[in-house]
Amino acid sequence: MERPTRERSEEQAEQKQTSDETQHCPECESTSIVTDQGERLCEDCGLVLDGDQIDRGPEWRAFNSSERDEKSRVGAPTTQTMHDKGLTTQIDWKDKDAYGRTLDSKKRNRMNRLRKWQERIRTKDAGERNLQFALSEMDRMASALGVPRSVREVASVLYRRALKEDLIRGRSIEGVATACLYAACRKEGIPRSLEEVTEVSRVDQKEIGRTYRYVAKELSLEMEPTDPKEYVPRFASELDASEEVIAKANEIIDTAAEQGLLSGKSPTGFAAAAIYAAGLLCNEKKTQREVADVANVTEVTIRNRYQEQIEAMDLGV
Repeated sequence: MERPTRERSEEQAEQKQTSDETQHCPECESTSIVTDQGERLCEDCGLVLDGDQIDRGPEWRAFNSSERDEKSRVGAPTTQTMHDKGLTTQIDWKDKDAYGRTLDSKKRNRMNRLRKWQERIRTKDAGERNLQFALSEMDRMASALGVPRSVREVASVLYRRALKEDLIRGRSIEGVATACLYAACRKEGIPRSLEEVTEVSRVDQKEIGRTYRYVAKELSLEMEPTDPKEYVPRFASELDASEEVIAKANEIIDTAAEQGLLSGKSPTGFAAAAIYAAGLLCNEKKTQREVADVANVTEVTIRNRYQEQIEAMDLGV
């Protein structure tokens, strides 16, 4: 949307002030350049440097947000989550005219034909049809995972890069789309495990993992290992654990990390075991089955990681 007039004016004034400070007067070499009633002049010798200032703001005035929205003639901002970036129009499904009156049968049939052709011409080739399907799949999975819009934007950009570099050839659209969404979650620091992403996808976990590694390598994505502490607040919230348990679980993870116990371990299993151990230490015991169900891991994983963490903390629980 168009920015408020005041914000635009302040930005232009700052840019103009910066320009004035760096420009010299051609007559006296002074840097004291000021703006007065649309003219830029030298404060020392009075030489007018520029007399025709262009106002790049809107020609209308608005005194509140509702007036600004009514007078603004710009549309919605472009988005990477749509294959055409939201620039094309779409015929409404309501069979009514501009006055809200219902169309007759002849006009309804005509609008149906126009709507069908309009949908067809939105994608001009196979690449755009591929992108349209992939973005719709990512939007569906992102909604099921409950991730913010920023993750969808990043995933869309990654898929566009993969499509441009011909990484889709020989692989399923769903697999690459899911891999890009998982990569976007990791880049944005949104804790979603590979198992959680697999649950909302139409491909199996092995294919997602293989495709993710391939895409990350080809696109040179520098992915840092996932920190188990990112999963602690969400798991603790689902278990109704207290802030004391969360703080203790983070302390356990930090201590274990200092001793090198995180290497090669699943971050979700490690976080779940830390919450289980913290619950025991804080007298808020949760069963291994409860914690395992929330973290989508097995009870064996909880027991193994729990024993390692207790030994690292040098506690006999």
